[in-house]
Amino acid sequence: MDPHLLRTFVAVLDHRSFSAAASALGYTQSAVSQHIAALETDLGTRLVERRPVAPTPAGTRLMEHAPALLLRLDAARADIARLQHVRSSRLTLVCSPAALGSSVARALTHLHSSRRPLDLEVRVQGREAVIEHVLTGRADVALVDGVSAPSDPLPLPDLGPAATRALTEETLAVLFPHDHPLARRRSVHLTDLAQAHWIDAPDTAVPLDRLRAVCRTDGFRPRIRHRGTDVHGLAELAAAGHGLTALPLSLAATLTGAAVPVHGPRLVHRTELVHPADPSGAVRQLIDLLHR
Repeated sequence: MDPHLLRTFVAVLDHRSFSAAASALGYTQSAVSQHIAALETDLGTRLVERRPVAPTPAGTRLMEHAPALLLRLDAARADIARLQHVRSSRLTLVCSPAALGSSVARALTHLHSSRRPLDLEVRVQGREAVIEHVLTGRADVALVDGVSAPSDPLPLPDLGPAATRALTEETLAVLFPHDHPLARRRSVHLTDLAQAHWIDAPDTAVPLDRLRAVCRTDGFRPRIRHRGTDVHGLAELAAAGHGLTALPLSLAATLTGAAVPVHGPRLVHRTELVHPADPSGAVRQLIDLLHR
């Protein structure tokens, strides 16, 4: 399966348009049509309905595989490039919003004071983008957060040769409006809140599909959707009564609203470090500082 054809296929279905995919990829529309036809010939089945543009059942199945396949190819290219270009004086750190805490800030301070000069860039992205950036070489090291059972690793996608290390585990909390009946509770059980209104904020808070999975319920339905990495804006929405959201207690306690710890099911908010298998230079030093 030619990866160039696969990229075109993903672009067509992402944009739901052959012309928009052509513009995004820098191809002619004719070339895009030829790519899709060639991929369908290779796999022996129709993948894309033309009018309107939509995946066939086979195309839907291929889309379940395609992003991960393309990411692994990009990760392999980046892994080889790292062997040839070691950036000792530059460091790009990418973090999901709730992963960028005080311990990380302190480690970066120590790193700056011990390495001169250091060209440091810190990016805040959604969880999927964090993983993609570090695997494809757009960032040198990543911090990603989520929920898990105590001491269990986060359910991350296949990282190939990249390595992960646990950084922190802490109490999970639900953020309520101050006038909510449960806002003065000492703790709450998540399953008791399955039918409450929630804010769907997968890039910033604990994703609702993760809460459904760990609580084994089809609840936790969103009242509104929040997209982006603005933690403070999310907290304002929760405090105004638009829905509940789950965040690490140390972060939630600093935000607008009432942060109530979760006592069940047994979950922790966990932050993990993701880095190349053989880190060097500033990446290695940052890893050491974070694990002191």
